Amino acid sequence: MEKIVNIILQSGKSAIELALFVLLPIMVVMMALMKLLEVKGALSFTARLLSPVLKPFGIPGIGVFAVLQSLLVSFAAPVSTLSIMEHDGTSRRRIAATLAMVLTMSQANVVFPMLAVGLNLWVILGTSIIGGVIASTLTYYCFARHKDHEVNKPTREITQPAAKARDVLGILVEGGQEGVKIALKSIPILILAIFLVNSLKATEIISFVAGGLSPYLNKIGLSGITVLPIATKFLAGGTAMMGVSVDLVKEGAMTPLEVNRMAGLAINPLDLVGIAVLISAGPRVASVIRPAMMGAVVGVLVRFVLHLIIFR
Repeated sequence: MEKIVNIILQSGKSAIELALFVLLPIMVVMMALMKLLEVKGALSFTARLLSPVLKPFGIPGIGVFAVLQSLLVSFAAPVSTLSIMEHDGTSRRRIAATLAMVLTMSQANVVFPMLAVGLNLWVILGTSIIGGVIASTLTYYCFARHKDHEVNKPTREITQPAAKARDVLGILVEGGQEGVKIALKSIPILILAIFLVNSLKATEIISFVAGGLSPYLNKIGLSGITVLPIATKFLAGGTAMMGVSVDLVKEGAMTPLEVNRMAGLAINPLDLVGIAVLISAGPRVASVIRPAMMGAVVGVLVRFVLHLIIFR
């Protein structure tokens, strides 16, 4: 019993330190900047500018927001855009393509904190765009081709609510407060996930699995220890994977090179937690999760191969 209590306390300490000293400052600054860009109309302008480029890949104009929110805010941020697409007349086929792209791309709430342990920002953003475009294209033209193409009512234009006369500081504070909420909400899942992982480590289950997979992982330049963060990612989501990876790098058990090599596979919302959050946008979004996941699997595999090639 004492050992279990010690594992709980150790897991709680690791989760709190990660949430408060790594995740919190990153999310406050990023959310503050995104709020300022939104109020000043920069996001709306960007959406209009990029819409003609992304539309042939199955992404509607408003889908640009989902891409930017994932890359610059967090994996949960695109829910707001998907919710709008749920009700504005966007065809299910284009919703599926947008969802596939979001599931493939990296999420800012994991990427930016992991820069501190050697993650290469420009490579992961580049592979996210390449993999995301492949995922959305395959989903739109192949996996979701039998879904409805258009709907009877016209698609609502992308609009931004009129901004109140507020100073820049007030806007930044409001965005920062949203960042605080995101960081604090991550604490329970971080504690539970790290406790689960620490328990598996204490019972040597992870060591047994890592030993069995180590020869295969070594062939692509990954050590057996990477089984731990990869398994954590699919069990408890990207945020929990980030916590485990940061701890492993600090302990010297995993190198920055291995972090970058596995990033293409492990940093994306294609896991149980990410899928559950994103399909909460509505029933039409949930109805296209299967073709979206099929496209995302291909996109993630492409990203993984690219990372293995780049970080030899």
